[in-house]
Amino acid sequence: MWKALEPYHAITYFSPETRKATDALGLKGGWMSYFGCRAAPLGSVGPEIVAAMFYNFHPAMVARSLPDAWSYATPAQLLEARLTAVDNAVRRLFPDSDFERAAFARAAELGRRAAELAPVAGRPIAAANAALEWPDEPHLVLWQTTTILRESRGDGHVAALVAAGLSPCQALVTLSTAGGPSKEVFQLNRRWSDEEWSAASEDLRSRGLLDADGRLTESGRALRQQVEDTTDSLADQGWRALGDELSAELHDLVRPLSAVLMSEGVIPPDNPMAMRWD
Repeated sequence: MWKALEPYHAITYFSPETRKATDALGLKGGWMSYFGCRAAPLGSVGPEIVAAMFYNFHPAMVARSLPDAWSYATPAQLLEARLTAVDNAVRRLFPDSDFERAAFARAAELGRRAAELAPVAGRPIAAANAALEWPDEPHLVLWQTTTILRESRGDGHVAALVAAGLSPCQALVTLSTAGGPSKEVFQLNRRWSDEEWSAASEDLRSRGLLDADGRLTESGRALRQQVEDTTDSLADQGWRALGDELSAELHDLVRPLSAVLMSEGVIPPDNPMAMRWD
């Protein structure tokens, strides 16, 4: 379900409409736009809190955008800007001739039901998004749905990483070594230095999780799989409540939209979300 839904949520990160909307408010650069918009449901929080919850970004990277973003726009203004940007982007990417409105409306109906069943206890980013008012248009309801669901899963993923004893940088090292995005992609988008990456790797080697060549050992692969399995298990509560039949229907309605976004390069193929498509 994450694979089917995530690209539709990620419109907010990769479409030019978001940057245009936040530039109009005075925000400086793409990362200030990203941190301001994604953190806006939490209110005008400081960089320490955002770095803790977003987890794998370098704290200094977050601090270059927050709290400065709040001096240009309030969280309420950024919430409006990101929704308007998604509205404009979806209308551009999926004009009326390219989708059936009935299918979009059904996906929004099922998605909202799934989002309202998704666990939010102990999941602050998901809870903050779930507390927002629902928009009226089906394509925006669907976007808010995918946002709540991915943040619920993401909050659970952070809990799994903490339980596994993987620091933010080590989470990226192990994911990259397990076949995820390259070190270069992660360093460009999360800003951990070579020295910090090396220190994280050395600690993993001392724990028997990486070998001398920087590859995951059997124990390292098992720990990484444990993280993924725990993430799935923690996300399963909402999908069980929705049921297999409706979950499958939602999957089949949204996956063609996500396929367009991935196949046409709206979402880069080598992205820091570790989203792969086939």
